[in-house]
Amino acid sequence: MTKSRAQQKEITRRQIIDAAFRLLSLERSYSSLSLREVAREAGIAPNSFYRHFEDMEELGLTLVDEGGVALRQLMRKARQRIEDSGSVIQVSVETFMEFVRNSPQVFHLLLRERSGTSLAFRKAVSRELQYFIVELADYIQHRQNYTMDEAKIQAEAMVILVFNAGAEALDCKPAELKLLTEKAILQLRYIARGADELSRGRQKKTVRP
Repeated sequence: MTKSRAQQKEITRRQIIDAAFRLLSLERSYSSLSLREVAREAGIAPNSFYRHFEDMEELGLTLVDEGGVALRQLMRKARQRIEDSGSVIQVSVETFMEFVRNSPQVFHLLLRERSGTSLAFRKAVSRELQYFIVELADYIQHRQNYTMDEAKIQAEAMVILVFNAGAEALDCKPAELKLLTEKAILQLRYIARGADELSRGRQKKTVRP
């Protein structure tokens, strides 16, 4: 079946994105990639690149967006599988670590560009982190009797902790990753327990005659 011009354009765009992700590694940052290198990996002529992206920065921002979306979708599915409230943190952390292990180049891109030299990239990663925080805060608020402010504070602490753990996980051996995952789960449970205590204290003050 002959593909339309629009379909072929989308296929080529996808090839460029996938090629850039393949070239990324723990040793290689996005800024070290050249347009010609990405085009060669994608199997296209360098000039064809400009039919799909204005420049390498636009491609990089697309990678950040795709990486954030992929991780958020995975975490949503993890939360949907959870029925026992006691397993929320464990399932979420294990799912996150699985993503880091299976897609290290994607997470490394988010992590490195979070403090990179490009303002546009830093803003894009910060935006992705805020999406995580808002989604988690909404989930926490619906599960607990929290105000939105309380839920957002807890969510922000949890997201920062898990992302930092993910950074450590990039260099971990399997046994070390298991210990790191267990530590992150315990730390998050401490945060959740502290949030519960603070929320109960607020509620008692509110209903006090």
